[in-house]
Amino acid sequence: MEIRSFTFNPFQTNCFIAHDQGEAVIVDAASSTPIEHAEIEQYVEENQLQVKHLLLTHGHIDHIFGCTHLSERFGMPFKLHAEDVPLLERAEDQAAMFGIPLDRPKEVDGSIEEGDEVQFGGVTWRVLHTPGHSPGSIAFYDEAARVVLSGDVLFAGSIGRTDLWKGSLPILMESIFQKLLPLGDDVRVYSGHGPVTTVKEERRHNPFLNEGMPL
Repeated sequence: MEIRSFTFNPFQTNCFIAHDQGEAVIVDAASSTPIEHAEIEQYVEENQLQVKHLLLTHGHIDHIFGCTHLSERFGMPFKLHAEDVPLLERAEDQAAMFGIPLDRPKEVDGSIEEGDEVQFGGVTWRVLHTPGHSPGSIAFYDEAARVVLSGDVLFAGSIGRTDLWKGSLPILMESIFQKLLPLGDDVRVYSGHGPVTTVKEERRHNPFLNEGMPL
């Protein structure tokens, strides 16, 4: 499996294209301009990829800018956890908070849940429900590749904010300690913002996590 990352929009949000054996998934529709949309399309075309799934780790504005365009381009809705569907239904309100125009995505699929599997090529990802940053935040875990796409739950040196709609610091920390850290020190973490890190690096050095934890 290969993972290609793009950093888009004023919030510097990561969008990922993961692919294997000619089949691909796009995670988080962060592209917000025609030029950014074209970067995704060009990568798919140059690598002769068939997009099998469009996925959202959660429904905050910086992750959904490109939903309408990419859904129309690839002929399928974005999938996310049902508890974050209200965020997409109020996309215009989210955008208004930042003074940014945004149309509500025309079509979404809120059927993805904890324990579901996402398959493409020879790859299987397991869905982890990791609320706290938003009620429907999810992560995608590839046990074979030792990779997790964590959305805005865990970052290199930080954690997701919890002051937005239905955010909760205790719930976020529970998600991190019960769902992400147990995956193992060698697991690489692809976050919604910032660089790739590892569970070991965050367990040992993340100031929000390592107080009182054994090294």
